[in-house]
Amino acid sequence: MAESQVVAVMADVLRVEAIEEAFSCFLVLQTGSENEKMNWFRREMTALFSNSTPESQETGLKIYLVSIASTSNQHNMKTMFSFLEELVNSNILPARLVCDAILSSEKLVLEDQHFWVGSFNLIRQIIGGVDYKGVREIMKGCREKAQTIPVRLHSGILPQMKALKNVIEYIFDRNASLLPGYFIVTEIQKAYPDNINWPHWQLAELLSSFVESFRSCAQMVSIIGHSQMSPVVEHSAYADHLINPWRLDPVSLKFSLKGNLPYDEDLLKPQTNLLRHVLEQPYSRDMVSSMLGLQKQHKQRCVALENQIVELVILAMERYEQETEVDEGSSTHYLWLHLSSQLIYFVLFQFACFQNIVIALHDKLVGRDLRKGRDHLMWILLQFISGSIQKNPLSNFLPVLKLYDLLYTEKEPLPVPDFSRAQCTHQMAITCIWIHLLKKARSEHTNMYRPIPHTLKLHYEFLQHLVMPNNNTSLCMGSDFRIALLCNAYSTNQEYFTKPMAALVDTILGCPKSMSNASNATNLPTVPLSMCILDSLTVHSKMSLIHAIVSHVAKLAQNKSNIANNCNMAPALVETYSRLLVYTEIESLGIKGFISQLLPTVFKSHACGILYTLLDMFSYRMHHIQANYRGQLLSHLHSLATVPQTNQTQLHLCLESTALRLITGLGSGEVQPQLSRSFSEPKSLVSVESEELNRVLVLTLARAIHVTGGDGAWCKDLLSAIMQSTPHLWSQHTIQCFPTVLVDFFAQNPVPKENKQLLKKSVDEEYRKWTSMTNENDIISHFSEPGTPLFLCLIWKMIFDFDRINPIAYKILERIGARALSAHLRKFCDYVVFEVTNPAGGPHIHKCVDAINDIIWKYNIITIDRLVLCLALRANRDNNESQVCFYIIQLLLLKGGEVRSRAQEFVKENSPEHWKQNNWHEKHLAFQRKYPEKFAPEEAGGPYGGSLPVYLSNVCLRFIPVLDIVVHRYIEIPQASKSLDLLLDHLGCLYKFHDRPVTYLYNTLHYYERKLRERPQLKRTLVSAVLGSLKDVRTNGWGVSETFQNYLNKSDQDATNWLPELNYYMTLFKRMVDTMAGRTHFPNTDWRFNEFPNPSAHMLYVTCVELMALPLVPSIVGNNLLDVVCKGFIVIPSNQLQSWINSVGLVMAALPDSYWSVLHERITEVISCPQMLDWKYGNTPFQLFNLGLCRESLLENKFSYTLGLAHSMWYHAGLGQISQIPQFIKEKLLPVIRTEIQFLFLCHLVGPFLQRFNSDLPRAVIEITIILYELLEQIDKAQQQLNYIDPICDLLYHIKYMFVGDAMKSDVEGIIRKLRPALQLRLRFIVHLNVEQINTS
Repeated sequence: MAESQVVAVMADVLRVEAIEEAFSCFLVLQTGSENEKMNWFRREMTALFSNSTPESQETGLKIYLVSIASTSNQHNMKTMFSFLEELVNSNILPARLVCDAILSSEKLVLEDQHFWVGSFNLIRQIIGGVDYKGVREIMKGCREKAQTIPVRLHSGILPQMKALKNVIEYIFDRNASLLPGYFIVTEIQKAYPDNINWPHWQLAELLSSFVESFRSCAQMVSIIGHSQMSPVVEHSAYADHLINPWRLDPVSLKFSLKGNLPYDEDLLKPQTNLLRHVLEQPYSRDMVSSMLGLQKQHKQRCVALENQIVELVILAMERYEQETEVDEGSSTHYLWLHLSSQLIYFVLFQFACFQNIVIALHDKLVGRDLRKGRDHLMWILLQFISGSIQKNPLSNFLPVLKLYDLLYTEKEPLPVPDFSRAQCTHQMAITCIWIHLLKKARSEHTNMYRPIPHTLKLHYEFLQHLVMPNNNTSLCMGSDFRIALLCNAYSTNQEYFTKPMAALVDTILGCPKSMSNASNATNLPTVPLSMCILDSLTVHSKMSLIHAIVSHVAKLAQNKSNIANNCNMAPALVETYSRLLVYTEIESLGIKGFISQLLPTVFKSHACGILYTLLDMFSYRMHHIQANYRGQLLSHLHSLATVPQTNQTQLHLCLESTALRLITGLGSGEVQPQLSRSFSEPKSLVSVESEELNRVLVLTLARAIHVTGGDGAWCKDLLSAIMQSTPHLWSQHTIQCFPTVLVDFFAQNPVPKENKQLLKKSVDEEYRKWTSMTNENDIISHFSEPGTPLFLCLIWKMIFDFDRINPIAYKILERIGARALSAHLRKFCDYVVFEVTNPAGGPHIHKCVDAINDIIWKYNIITIDRLVLCLALRANRDNNESQVCFYIIQLLLLKGGEVRSRAQEFVKENSPEHWKQNNWHEKHLAFQRKYPEKFAPEEAGGPYGGSLPVYLSNVCLRFIPVLDIVVHRYIEIPQASKSLDLLLDHLGCLYKFHDRPVTYLYNTLHYYERKLRERPQLKRTLVSAVLGSLKDVRTNGWGVSETFQNYLNKSDQDATNWLPELNYYMTLFKRMVDTMAGRTHFPNTDWRFNEFPNPSAHMLYVTCVELMALPLVPSIVGNNLLDVVCKGFIVIPSNQLQSWINSVGLVMAALPDSYWSVLHERITEVISCPQMLDWKYGNTPFQLFNLGLCRESLLENKFSYTLGLAHSMWYHAGLGQISQIPQFIKEKLLPVIRTEIQFLFLCHLVGPFLQRFNSDLPRAVIEITIILYELLEQIDKAQQQLNYIDPICDLLYHIKYMFVGDAMKSDVEGIIRKLRPALQLRLRFIVHLNVEQINTS
């Protein structure tokens, strides 16, 4: 089609003769000729457009529209538009093409009223033939044209506005369903974000009403109280699925919400309170980084993070204004330490800018009288300045002077503070900063133009006097803080720094001469530097100190003149080094250097004594070590255990004991991310030959899978590796407690059961050989062969028969070696249990145990902890054999006084709070003198019998993780309850030194919930034993509530009858809510040495322990937890309700399934209630399902509270717990939902979690979506009238466009085709149905 043809035809039809124009008022048109003319025009134009390509049609259409706009004859214009409509209706021209051409036409201007009105009227008539994506573009074009209409409308513009508005109204008409409403609301929200742009006022109501209609959809996908939820910050090693719910945009700090829906205003705001809450918690830096997506390798500055650090510092200064106690131990003391650590970490990795933080602090403090905390603020800044000023330009630090000018306004010099108090290091921090700045200026050859201010004159003179070369006073550590002050002031000036640092180092290393002489080891210093001294040192000083310590230890290890087994490390050095390792701000030189540099160096030098001490230090002195370092050490230990140099009894025991503590110490949430990583690394976390360690690893896997609720599929490769290294069986009573994945694995990977009768026969045969052989060399050669690990059985028989051991046996033991002896020990355990179980007129059990005791205590062949661990982990054929095994353990531990007396003496004389002590070594030596520990027979020599110096450990401390395992084995057999009571009564005191007593109780009560459900007295005994052991070292109220403590103190009869009322649970959660809000109920605690990293984590787990230990079945406890909100709301302050719901969700998510499954029962009960089946309320379901609205309107109801609790629990739930939701919906809710209201309740229930499912369990989104469609089909058939079709369809479109796309088209098409026409019309875009295909009958 040539453009000229269109022009010619249009010219002909619109041409008017001059005479016609002149006499237009007098002429009468001939209808026939006019009709003939128009018919000709139709034929010509139809022919032109029919035989044209799409490009030609578009060009011709533009000319056609220009011609229409140029005519002044309204009748002709109307006719032309009508013809255009005919062409569209005849499918000659696509409706989309015509609409686009009109909207893009230059002639479509407001001034041409007739063309504008005719154009939009035509669009209104033909837009139904445009596909939904085209309609969206037309809507955009209409919105752009609306922007050309002036605000003030006069009569000449009203028709244009009306025509345009008619088109938009038609597009927005839900019943017309030209395109998904989801597209419309998305475009509106994009066009007018955050109320920046505004539509024309004539369209404002139309647009806002449409957006408002999506409030219901937004409500269905919003978590109730989302913006007020707060997490408990635990240790590191967060898996992605635990962080995903808390992720924030690093720029805006807003939630990442799916879709452009009109969410509640609170959800769209920056979540500064959430970030500040997390940032304020000790050990939160990993979680903060994960929440904001900050990665060390990417230097990305986060302004929002800077602002919150500033806010926290200001908050700390405000709190300090209220402090009456101003020394260490005050409530803000540990907050300052924490803020210092956070500032250093985030600035060091360039997530925050130091200059900007200082400037922001200055701006915030202007006009505010917060001078009381100024010294602490300067102390925080000094921490960073002293460590980084040497590597950065002076200009980076000069803004600190503005803070000085603002906060230090005194005209007279500040007096020198009392340097006998730690507070002096903070009071003189500003002077130290000034000294560092002056030193930097000199090194850069620049002039600061500001000398030391007059205000700081006395401080400066005092420090200068102490370091002057003419001052002959020798510096040494006394009871004051002068050394710390000098280190802090001159750490960047080596001329002055060497002397005070040497004084610090000499305090813990001792005289250099004594260090080089092994015979003077007894003169080495034993008193470590106190935490008070270490806290008063800057980070830079601490780094120098730890560097000196590490260098000294490495030098000791490499000193060839030292005896290999000698340690020669000063006890003061060991304790001080361990204390320095708690400072996370010196991680690279601290724990990272310890694991990756110092330990390899020591081992490479074969310095066994130092290696032993360092491993002891790791086991008994270190706290809050990140999981990746613990995993690295465990892998390293397994490697060390296989080399010849560690085949020494004491060192091998140390390696196994350290590995045991590492494995049992893995948190349930750490196991999967840590262990699943091991297969991508060259060193596995599976022991090559220690069956006991691998068994404990399996038990740890079982516990982790159970507590986290996962399916455990990730651990199958690890289990296979374990079985490949150490194939083994499990007793039936242990298997019964395993998660399903482990039960199935061991069923599919059977190991042949050992024939105990054959074992006995072999032992008897070997014993006959022993008694008959005479040649010593033959005896040694035969009985030390690797293939027959029965020699311990023979030793036992010697003692049993003759009460003595043949001296040749020691030579055999020496040749067997410490490592191979483990196999002999396993055979011995099996043999003894079989002997006692099947006496057949044979030995008496007490005599058997006496012989074993001689092996342990008289001949020192094996240690009690190693033997009991092996016994507790052996697989027994039946319960009878297991009971015999446990009875042997009981007799070994309690019959003689060896274990009990040691435990009682150790507990009585020592405290677990080692960081507060300066005489641990003295008490340790006293205990060793009273109960000397030998790791090999006195007659043995060589590497087997050589002894290593012991600084920290003893049999009591080594036995604690073994006792943990023994208790678990006893719990598995109900018949052993009395024995367990007896065991805890005598040895429970050892839990005073357990590094994680509450966690152990939590794991035990959680894992064995089913076993303990009907045994309340045993739970009470266990909790009482563990927590009671700490009564001397913990203040009242540190753990369980007063009411529960009274329950523990009751008699058995009274305790059994105790039934807590709702008020008890309310009090319990009041503590939890207050703690989460920062109003802690605990005494001031140094969380660096605590079992938990912060008050919230501590409160969560002590609360869970208390609830699980109640003498009630889980369903009763669970229902009471729900009633804390559902019934207790009347006494909860309105502004705290969401905090209570958050706390209930946190606690329930941390409890076993049997406790929180009542929530699912409550949901089923609520959704099935009569009110749901017949809605008679005056309010809509969307109003009564909105907890905030109901609370404000005094419309409290079970619907909103149940939804709020479900959202809270599921939000805090782990991956294993939320994975059960689709099954719960399918099995419990699907059969009972019959009404539209029930369906809406379900949408409110699961809608908010689609985003989490999509990231963590994509398959769950598919399952839930299918369920929603099936239910929609059900209620469509069951109900004659549906009142909330649009919100339901909006939700289904949200799911399509945000989560599933077209992946489910085939799954839902059959369902949509069966729905009523109104639903089909709205949902047709999901399966691409045409309007003609919809059955409108």
